[in-house]
Amino acid sequence: MAARNAPHRPARRQREVLSVSRTLKRTLRRWLYIGHRWIGIVTCLFFAMWFISGVVMMYVAFPGLSNKERLAALPDIQWEKVALSPDDAMKKASVTRYPRDLRLSMLADEPVYRMTGWDGSRQAISAADGRAITDVSEQQALAIAQYHPASKTPELDDIVDRDQWSVTARYDPLRPLYLIGLGDSAGTKVYVSSRSGEIVLDTNRNERVWNWLGSIPHWIYPTVLRKDGPSWRLVVLWISGICLITGATGIWVGILRVRLKRRYASGSITPYRGWMAWHHVAGLIAGIFVLTWMFSGWLSLNPGDYFASRNTPHAVLQRYAGHEAPTIATRLPAPQNAAVEARFVWLDGSPMMIVASRDGTQRLLDVTSGQLMALPQDRLWTAATKLLPHARLTERSIVADYDSYWYAHHHDRELPVLRAAFDDDAKTWFHISPVTGDILGRIDTGHRTYRWLFNALHSFDFRLLLMYRPAWDIVVWLLSILGTIVSVSGVVVGWRYLRR
Repeated sequence: MAARNAPHRPARRQREVLSVSRTLKRTLRRWLYIGHRWIGIVTCLFFAMWFISGVVMMYVAFPGLSNKERLAALPDIQWEKVALSPDDAMKKASVTRYPRDLRLSMLADEPVYRMTGWDGSRQAISAADGRAITDVSEQQALAIAQYHPASKTPELDDIVDRDQWSVTARYDPLRPLYLIGLGDSAGTKVYVSSRSGEIVLDTNRNERVWNWLGSIPHWIYPTVLRKDGPSWRLVVLWISGICLITGATGIWVGILRVRLKRRYASGSITPYRGWMAWHHVAGLIAGIFVLTWMFSGWLSLNPGDYFASRNTPHAVLQRYAGHEAPTIATRLPAPQNAAVEARFVWLDGSPMMIVASRDGTQRLLDVTSGQLMALPQDRLWTAATKLLPHARLTERSIVADYDSYWYAHHHDRELPVLRAAFDDDAKTWFHISPVTGDILGRIDTGHRTYRWLFNALHSFDFRLLLMYRPAWDIVVWLLSILGTIVSVSGVVVGWRYLRR
């Protein structure tokens, strides 16, 4: 009898295994649906907020001060008042090596040297009498603000340590800030550092209003949270990470419930009706884009610090300059044409002065004679070979038109530029200005990967779309509308579940 039942035992065990497998699949699928439903009730609010605010950000950026705007707000340098040379100013500042940045400009009607050290510290030295400038009065701040192009009747609104527009750590060395309204029709306000007298930020009414619908909700940027950088980063990483899981499970659920061939009794590809049908179908169409947007947004916070900083290290810049001692010129020549700022730089052991006009134009001058000079490309390539001493310069190219790694989108970039490519492990590229010799950017394999994983996926910075700008707007608008439909329908469905 036992012998006759033996052949049936494997079949019975197989049926039992299949039964357990089906039960486990049903249980996992059930928890997949439940998890997506209840996590989605909260996260769809964030999805809707991000899609709507992202459209606003296409046209209104977070307030800042571009280099061109900064130069436009400076008065012409009064060279006859400059009594100290750059070398004298560095001695007064007690610097022991050439600073990261050294420039001359006006503080209202007084010329000053401004220095930024390699540790980020800032100093301002009067070019008239050599005193250190550490405190700027209210009257001085108003005098500084009157040179802004939008200035009509400047008035002090407040003295702020930190507010919604000056919340980031970049302004810490400059606080507290004078907030001055310029009295123009655009409602422009400028922030003047009480320590250095620099205009560090300007905003207008349009920017302030639209950013409450754009960057602030998109970046989860309230002052109370953003003023603590590490905490803000952690909060946003967790929120976007959970939303990323919601998006992935949503695509999974959507695929499990759709029927393209053997349709439901109503002939529909979805078993749902009303808002749930909108959520399902729109999610199937835009799900991949929603997921890539979420992934690239999460990646923008550099989780795990996987991507290295883009800043060029001091040692690299020092080799390029070919000079480290705090000296450059014992006598300062006055340029023949008006200038609002003069920068003092070294290039391959040679001192130079770069003067900037109010319109942003830069000219290169000989630091001893004050005469205009041009940089031969051979000289730039020679200096570039010293950037990475343990690697070989394998490519010397001129980027005359924007490409996938050097392009303008929401900001201007110089053209043409030189591209120096090295054969180091990171395959590093440097972009160099042929006009001033400045290193404009450094990217390696990690940064080029990041360009596609973040800029391309999140901002759709594809060259073809950027070449025909209306095409970029249309594509991003359509995908944002689909994403908003997915999100808003999810909010409505979630609210109805909660009401039950």
